[in-house]
Amino acid sequence: MSMVRYQPFGVLNQLYREMDRAFGLPDHANDDAATSDWVPAVDIKEEENAFLIHADVPGVEPKDIEVHMENGVLTIRGERKFENEEEKDGYKRVERVRGSFYRRFTLPDTADAENISARVDKGVLELRIPKQERVRPRRINVEG
Repeated sequence: MSMVRYQPFGVLNQLYREMDRAFGLPDHANDDAATSDWVPAVDIKEEENAFLIHADVPGVEPKDIEVHMENGVLTIRGERKFENEEEKDGYKRVERVRGSFYRRFTLPDTADAENISARVDKGVLELRIPKQERVRPRRINVEG
């Protein structure tokens, strides 16, 4: 019995490509997002001074992660490397996905793109995006 990877949007993606081809639009099959093998789960939190993004990337080496910022769009891409596994190892089921991932986020105007920091700890990528000094809200006390 062979294993087949479940692709819930496979038919829709095929329809999308056929429609593009029919109308003479460029083929998006080679876009990075379309060729991602998996998508890391992400939490986004806003703090007083920064935005925090936590992405689950277990098994991904920091050197295999690329974080890129351009025109207000933060891109996270990387790859979980394949290990040479042979059928003789006795695997009955393989659920851990290997291959490339790709996520993009539009950042608000308050984000300070010049001071973004990134680190990986225990399989979680943390991106800290500080807020710009000039746009932080200022609390004004009301006297009465």
